[in-house]
Order: sequence, then C-alpha cells, then structure tokens
Amino acid sequence: MITGVSGSGKSTLARDVLYTNLSKMVGERRNEGNAPPLGCRAIRGAENVGRVLEVDQTPIGKTPRSCPATYVGFWDAIRRLFAEANESRMRGWSASRFSFNTKGGRCEACEGQGIKRIEMSFLPDVKVTCEVCGGFRFGPETLTVRWKGKSIGEVLAMSVDEAVDFFAAHPSTHHALRLLQDVGLGYLTLGQQSPTLSGGEAQRIKLVTELAKVRTDAQGNAASRPGRGGADNKTLYVLDEPTVGLHMADVEKLLRVLHRLVDAGNTVVVIEHNLDVIADADWIIDLGPEGGEAGGRVVVQGPLEALMALRQTGHTANVLSDFLKERRSPAVV
Repeated sequence: MITGVSGSGKSTLARDVLYTNLSKMVGERRNEGNAPPLGCRAIRGAENVGRVLEVDQTPIGKTPRSCPATYVGFWDAIRRLFAEANESRMRGWSASRFSFNTKGGRCEACEGQGIKRIEMSFLPDVKVTCEVCGGFRFGPETLTVRWKGKSIGEVLAMSVDEAVDFFAAHPSTHHALRLLQDVGLGYLTLGQQSPTLSGGEAQRIKLVTELAKVRTDAQGNAASRPGRGGADNKTLYVLDEPTVGLHMADVEKLLRVLHRLVDAGNTVVVIEHNLDVIADADWIIDLGPEGGEAGGRVVVQGPLEALMALRQTGHTANVLSDFLKERRSPAVV
C-alpha cells in the first residue's frame, strides 16, 4: 500500500518507477538483456516476479461487440455448448456459427453489435436497438437453436446472477460467473456492451479475469497452480486508487478479491486514500511529508502497527490513528 498526501509521489513511485522498471526487467530477463533501472538506484527481488500488470479503469473494449463474457473468457465455452445442440449438429454448424464477430450466424444488419448508429446533423450520433435482430445480435436461423430452452441471444441478455444457476453444471463457466458475483457485478448482463461500463466496473472485470486464472482448493481458497510455483507464475499488480466511485459495500468486495490474489502468491501494490483499505494492508509505504517539492520521501514504511507507533511522522498516520479509534469505539445509541 502506497499512501501520502496529493502530490507526494505515490503514482510516480508505483507506476513510473516500480511498474515501468519491473516490466522492462521481466522482458529483458526473457531476452537476456540488462538495462539499468530508471528513477532509482536498484530494485531488489525482481527475480521473484514473473509478470507485471497495471489494472486500471480504462475500458475493456472499444466496440459494442466486446462484453464481459468475451473479456473474461467464458463465451467460447458457451458457444461450444450451442454447437453441440441437436439442431446445430443436424445443420453441421460449429461454434463459429455462434460468434457475433464473424459473418454467418450474426445479424448482418448491425454486424453483431445489437445496435445501430444513426448520424444526426449538427447533433451527436444516436444509438438505437437493431430492428432486425431486436438487439439479440444474431440472425433468425441462428436464434432457432435452443440450449436448455434458451437461444444464444437470450443467454447474452441474462444477468450474471441468473447465469450462475443456469450454468451450474459447467464448472469453468460457473466459476467465472461466481467471481463476477463476488466483486459485486451480478447485475451486469453477459452481453453488456463494453463502452457502457463505468471505469470501476471495467477494473473489477479485469480483476475477475486475473482471478479466474487462479486455482482454488475444495474450500474455495486461492492456491498456486500445481507444478507452477516459481517466479514465472507470480504477478505483481499495480492499482491506482481502485476505490474511486465505489460504494463501501463494493469496496469490501474489492478487498476480498485482492486478498485472493495475494493468497495465491501474487503481490498487489495499491495507491489509495481510502482509510478502510489502508488499514487492511499488509505493508504500508507512506510518502511525503508534504506534496510537490516537499514530498517524494519515504516518511515511514512497515505494517499498520509501525505506522501507529510513529503517528507523529506524517499526515497519514495521524488521520489513520483517529479513524481507527472511532471505528473501535462502541456506537452511541
């Protein structure tokens, strides 16, 4: 956890120094290069990191064809289920028939987007539901194929909460859907168009994609994949203020996801001002003591207890100390 007042150098340390240098080091390790680090004298322990990833709030896709089902990666499994239906076998259709990215099964009127763009003179363009497919993205013949009583278009229109039970007998798809529920995205539809997602929603979908790669044991606890416990299997994630715009209930769900990534042997570096999140960190690096030219120095680093023991060293320790006292005080009715 990297904390500090605005302008104290948090983003510079996490993104410009740590993320940039480690990304180069990981790449050079594979290419057998050895360039000196930028912005610091040295980085120790880089050999323990196999991958570096910044999980930001940028969109997961730029076109309406991109959606949570395709980004997380379980859409291909759903297409294979429809390809195995009796109607598909009788007609010789493969899983490619149920792709809205290629010609054949998709609605050609909207090119598989489910919407059409109407250009308006002197006004912003207007998007309307495709009148040919009704927003289902596929052609009428493709929509005649049913799996468990639903067409491929109706499955896309299902919410994550509905789909969890619908795909209960299919472990990989069910696991991904449960993860979406765990981060508070159960209300999204499987075919939710990526451009309509908020930054916070996009960030949590990216975390789900990463968490879907983590094997879990019988109790649901995260664990490293068997036979891949080395550095190549460990990822360092960088998140810059992931709680911005999130309700407190969603912050708690986000924290659970981050803990699952850490439990699997990965490292999560978070830049944050949210006191609940800071108090939950394993290790805190507080920068300052002020912003601008008066910042950029490590005021204190260590577990939460170390910060509290030196509460006079910086603004974060003072504010956090008062916050923890209020949280531990019994409520007055």
